Amino acid sequence: MAYSGDAFQQPEDLVPVRTADGSFTLDSRHLGEHYHSLHGAAAESRHVYIRNGLCASVGRKLAVLEVGLGTGLNALLTWTECVQRNLQVDYVALEPFPVPQEVRAAMAHERIVGGVAWKDGFEAMMTAPPGVRQVLSGGFSFCWQKMRVQQLEDRNAFDLVFYDAFAPRVQPAMWTGDVFGRVARAMRMGGLLVTYCASGNARRAMAAAGLQVERLAGPPGKREMVRAWKRG
Repeated sequence: MAYSGDAFQQPEDLVPVRTADGSFTLDSRHLGEHYHSLHGAAAESRHVYIRNGLCASVGRKLAVLEVGLGTGLNALLTWTECVQRNLQVDYVALEPFPVPQEVRAAMAHERIVGGVAWKDGFEAMMTAPPGVRQVLSGGFSFCWQKMRVQQLEDRNAFDLVFYDAFAPRVQPAMWTGDVFGRVARAMRMGGLLVTYCASGNARRAMAAAGLQVERLAGPPGKREMVRAWKRG
């Protein structure tokens, strides 16, 4: 089932599902969609957003925008990488449809990144009100906004974008030239965008927004992913 921008609503049938690497994703039969890959939710996030995004960025001080906070997995993995690599990361996530806290907590994402040492900070991140910044250990700060990417008005603000919306089949309004135009304007020159989605329409929309698009090898179970650069 496909939804256009304002017609999309948070599904009410979200169920945690264990994936191939032991981490959890969420399944919705109503949407016919998983939040992350069944071949490994953590493996997908690490490959797309950490290895080919965060680790490919230039500089040790980064402003990160995530489109689609979801279960918080990308934010948590970014925090742990920030601590390990001695980075400074200001992380902003857009999420108009927050996952219910009891569903998110049942997934126990902190277990996949080293156990209880991350639990309190992750809980603080994910239970904070929108717009309230959390300053955590290792140079990582986080806040989320309950807003759609179609409302994004920032200019030259972000070094890195994690684009993790539902697939075009489910949310076609998230993969348009207008949306990527907004995202491109919010990116700093030389910044990059990474996403799991490598569809032709998505790549063309990014290119139309002035981004330089490249296809990379995908995570387990997926042939390709996309990285796009903002060039002068």
